[in-house]
Amino acid sequence: MKRFHVNVRVSNLQESINFYTALFAAEPTVRKEDYAKWMLEDPRLNFAISLHPENAGIEHLGIQAESEEELAQVYGRLKKAKGAIREEGKCTCCYAKSEKSWITDPQGVDWEAFYTFGASTLYGDGANARPSQNEKTTAS
Repeated sequence: MKRFHVNVRVSNLQESINFYTALFAAEPTVRKEDYAKWMLEDPRLNFAISLHPENAGIEHLGIQAESEEELAQVYGRLKKAKGAIREEGKCTCCYAKSEKSWITDPQGVDWEAFYTFGASTLYGDGANARPSQNEKTTAS
């Protein structure tokens, strides 16, 4: 069964964690210094927030598959949507190891189709690379 995914850029992580914890009546499943995620069953949703005080708002939407077979089905739907597909392949993003592809809808909203197969201590690599708050602190 697939899961709807939403990622929102927020300007104050703790304030947003407090808000969404109350709204969903659940603590985050994943919590980092610059990121939090709720894997909800009712509604079936992967809801994530990422610290981006300079540019708060909707980051992207997506469909998370639970297997490589489901990912292939979702990828087929991307092809039918007739947009330019950006194949990222295997990557690290949002503290997880995934395989994914992207498409942009007619309004300019980015959608990802992805399958997650492991956790990571890094926010991302490749196209998703950005240092975490800890990496920024130690690099300074």
